[in-house]
Amino acid sequence: MNEHTTPASVSQRADELEEHMMHELERIVTKSTLHYLAEGKVTMDAGAPILAANPGKHFLMGADPRLPPMPEKPTLVDYFRCRFASHAHLLQSATHALKAGHNEKVILACLLHDIGVVSFIRCDHGYWGAQMIAPYVDEEVSWAVRTHQALRFFPDEAAGYAYPDMYLKLFGDDYKPEPYIVAEYERARNHKWYMTSRLICVNDIYSFDPNAKVNLDDFVDIIGRNFRQPEEGLGLDDSPSAHMWRTMMWPNRFL
Repeated sequence: MNEHTTPASVSQRADELEEHMMHELERIVTKSTLHYLAEGKVTMDAGAPILAANPGKHFLMGADPRLPPMPEKPTLVDYFRCRFASHAHLLQSATHALKAGHNEKVILACLLHDIGVVSFIRCDHGYWGAQMIAPYVDEEVSWAVRTHQALRFFPDEAAGYAYPDMYLKLFGDDYKPEPYIVAEYERARNHKWYMTSRLICVNDIYSFDPNAKVNLDDFVDIIGRNFRQPEEGLGLDDSPSAHMWRTMMWPNRFL
């Protein structure tokens, strides 16, 4: 054994274990370019070398057996249960809105405001989330979800929203939102649905209690009345954002 070999780091060992587990599957599972970018790597998995290293196997082109199976015609609730990494915060936010007596559009907007974070990506999560839900909800709801990304950086004391102390801890007291966020805020200030989006912010900031008791079942009826479930299944329809839901359903398809 070479005494001078540099020991593998925890991160390297984790990558090696993940790689080993992926090769143990019946099908070859690859990582997306976005996955690598999030790890600080500008690269992508190439087909030929991987096939050569896995003789007799084919690439995964369907459901990943490591993930909970989705039903034949998935609903939004199925994505909550099987694909969203965490939904306690969303449920807490919607619960605050429900207890405050807000209308169902506000409650649904609170329930869906961070689905971009829990299912896709943190960066520009308001825009991603709004695009995902736009074909299935009232325009007011998707507009509010998109715009809350900007509004949360700007206090509105009259509406009961101060700049969050949490943001000072997370981003520092010298953080300034990017110009596109400032421009979005300026456009939203006098919009007819401003308060719907602002109420997302109000109900958002108090929704990080790890001990809160919340239940998705409390919102199934509200979802049923306000989310247009496609007959074919969410992600299997022909809406402009169906592909985003399919990506969540089959996140590791090779193509």
